[in-house]
Amino acid sequence: MRTAFISELFELAKQDERIVLIVGDLGFGVVTPFMEQLPRQFLNAGVAEQNMTGIAAGMALSGKIALTYSIANFPTLRCLEQVRNDVCYHNANVKVVSVGGGFTYGAMGATHHAMEDLAVMRALPGLVVVAPGDPVEARAATRAVIAYSGPCYLRLGKAGEPVVHQSPIDFELGKAIRMHEGKDATLISTGGILQNAVKAAEQLAKQGIESRLLCMHTVKPLDTEAVLSAARETGAIFTIEEHSVIGGLGSAVAEVLAEADGTKVQFKRIGVPSGFSPHIGSQEYLQECHGLTAEGIAKTVAQTLRTVTSASMIGAGPLHGRD
Repeated sequence: MRTAFISELFELAKQDERIVLIVGDLGFGVVTPFMEQLPRQFLNAGVAEQNMTGIAAGMALSGKIALTYSIANFPTLRCLEQVRNDVCYHNANVKVVSVGGGFTYGAMGATHHAMEDLAVMRALPGLVVVAPGDPVEARAATRAVIAYSGPCYLRLGKAGEPVVHQSPIDFELGKAIRMHEGKDATLISTGGILQNAVKAAEQLAKQGIESRLLCMHTVKPLDTEAVLSAARETGAIFTIEEHSVIGGLGSAVAEVLAEADGTKVQFKRIGVPSGFSPHIGSQEYLQECHGLTAEGIAKTVAQTLRTVTSASMIGAGPLHGRD
């Protein structure tokens, strides 16, 4: 995803000199062509994310389309006050780009586990929050946030994520992509865990559980109609994210369901419990520890649906006044 983003941004920047990339002293393995060929549109702010964000806000307010770029939590949590007061308060045309969402940098420990960024960024006024699911979406998301006039947060993986979309996609900010049809349950995924969600849906189908799969690449603004349609048309909703279960996609969907008139559907968040992970290792290992592999997701969905079915059968018995 990182490579897809940089490649797409490079092509856009060659056509539009307003685009400037500001990095926090990293990523030179992929940003070097940009730096060498577009030196007037590139700046290394050093390991000083607060300064990086302030510079970006000032450049945006001078007519530029400014992007900040750093690892995981650093362009978001380390400089949260600047993102809030310099960027969002002034509705500055800044795109905050985080590389390494979720457990991408799992071996580097909790400081590099991006588990709260969606929640924090989603709470900031006027900030669009985007988490593409694969390199195809990353390219489309890059074009979309550059075209959007205003502050955005773009959450990426790192490198090596597989291409999930094998055909062209219709990408629009705030609109989910429906990838699979089913009536038993709806799986709603955001970010780089999309492939696991796709494989989980395939495994569930082998068990006779047909699931609708929505790629919710935009967490804010959320596609509320897609959520409500899923609530009306399928038997349960499961959100899937490599992020804390508090404040991210699961919370956004729960808020929609809680406030909708006459909507009642079984709902469960699949994500990371609030807390610092006691585990350190590869992204795949940490996903396994937290039940976020395809197998883990499918198991949670199947068990939840069986529990609901059993409870419904018990509720229909004579002990509950029905005979």
